[in-house]
Amino acid sequence: MSDLYNLPEDHQDIRAAVRELAEGAIKPFAADCDEKERYPVEAQKALIDAGFHAVHIPEAYEGMGADAVATVVVIEEVARVCASSALIPAVNKLGSMPIILSGSEELKQAVLPSIASGEAMISYALSEREAGSDAAAMRTRAKADGDDWILNGTKCWITNAGVSSWYTVMAVTDPDKGSRGISAFVVHADDEGFQVGTKERKLGIKGSPTREIHFDNCRIPGWRIVGEPGTGYSTALATLEHTRPTIGAQAVGIAQGALELSVDYAKHRQQFGKAIAQFQAIQFMIADMAMAVEAARTLVYQAAAAAERGDPRSSFLASAAKCLASDTAMSVTTDAVQILGGAGYTRDFAAERMMRDAKITQIYEGTNQIQRLVMARSLLR
Repeated sequence: MSDLYNLPEDHQDIRAAVRELAEGAIKPFAADCDEKERYPVEAQKALIDAGFHAVHIPEAYEGMGADAVATVVVIEEVARVCASSALIPAVNKLGSMPIILSGSEELKQAVLPSIASGEAMISYALSEREAGSDAAAMRTRAKADGDDWILNGTKCWITNAGVSSWYTVMAVTDPDKGSRGISAFVVHADDEGFQVGTKERKLGIKGSPTREIHFDNCRIPGWRIVGEPGTGYSTALATLEHTRPTIGAQAVGIAQGALELSVDYAKHRQQFGKAIAQFQAIQFMIADMAMAVEAARTLVYQAAAAAERGDPRSSFLASAAKCLASDTAMSVTTDAVQILGGAGYTRDFAAERMMRDAKITQIYEGTNQIQRLVMARSLLR
């Protein structure tokens, strides 16, 4: 009965391997990537070399075929040292999940092996300037032209745009049908009429580029539609049940890193002739931080497992995990800065970077206000 409520040994082995990789090959460059707002090429190479950049890709498409819990473990451990680098495996899953869920065999064979090998990365394009939480209000259009599709419009807030080769794009194919008139397509960076915009100037996750992408009569072959016309929005919602726990995992990783930094600092920082860890005020803060991290981690793993097995509660659990974990990350990183005091407010320590990075987890893949709406509707249905 000792393993009744414990990760299987192979998942624990994955955690140990990713942690060793993250400590040795990702953490040393995290501050520099943030400071210079540069993409973490060292992390990408290390993750690809070790096979941790897209562990979720099924074995049928030359991937590792890792389950959803293993995937969130990978993301959590990378985020523990660098939130920007954690978006490599996280966004690879976000961008490819619509294809895995709804794509044709031809489309899967054309795209997924290149992601599994690390030859390519894939991003996800749903949001627009006037269509964020209200995704059904999007204006990007796709029109059939013979055997091809022609895309026109602009998507914004596209994580890792300019680095990715593939983009899963939501566009309106029938304006009269509302959300049922939205379809999903896969665009390649080399497609004529596709262009990447300028990089956003952000508060956090500065190592991960966020850009607009533009479609100017962008022509793609007909087989690159994901599923049937009009099924794009339902595919997008199904995708989020699988990927919101990955944002929860990123948030847990950030919070775990901040907790460990706080504990280490409290043990060594001297005030009034003793380590501040001996003061009850600090002890209570650290206890509350650790309690919240453990609760968030448990819910994230539960949500990932629910999505893996197709649990009918997976939508509620995905939103709950993402919401609780991101709120926890914001709270814990803020407390970490407080424990470090003046030092925490400087870039000499990672606490302020973690605090800045944590904020976006409350916003992307659905704001936490949207998550609460999803949960409430699920409960009141």
